[in-house]
Amino acid sequence: MTISKGDRLPDVTMTRVGVEGPETVQLAEVLKGRKVVVFGLPGAFTRGCTSAHLPSFIRTADAFRGKGVDEIVCIAVNDPFALNAWAEATGGKAAGISFLGDSEGKLTHALGMEFSAPAIGLIGRSNRYAALVEDGVVTVAQVDAPGECNLSTGEELLAAI
Repeated sequence: MTISKGDRLPDVTMTRVGVEGPETVQLAEVLKGRKVVVFGLPGAFTRGCTSAHLPSFIRTADAFRGKGVDEIVCIAVNDPFALNAWAEATGGKAAGISFLGDSEGKLTHALGMEFSAPAIGLIGRSNRYAALVEDGVVTVAQVDAPGECNLSTGEELLAAI
């Protein structure tokens, strides 16, 4: 199974760096009653994620907000400290994108989006996807083939909605 239109995202515990340090957040609370763009990727500081995937959402953030999107959330199988450092280093945080760590890969597994590339040290990571989620339900889903970054970019998701 892979993430697709009509799916309800599971309520899993995610991690992030808050004002007082690391904290947990329930994904269902982030999504409840809101229109949220959720995109998943292999990991912070990886080549394609840093040079293509995240920048596509930085470029399109204002356009998504213009379409009524309440929040843009980047999810990776990383700890919250790595994601926070990456968010600051790339300008993602300044662009208003939220970063949630799926540290144990529970969401990634539940969505059927597991990806591993042992030759380059990526084990148990997430394949690339992007979705528009309304009140917890996927209304648009774009999933790339492993190793690609085409359908799941900010521009492609924006065009699809």
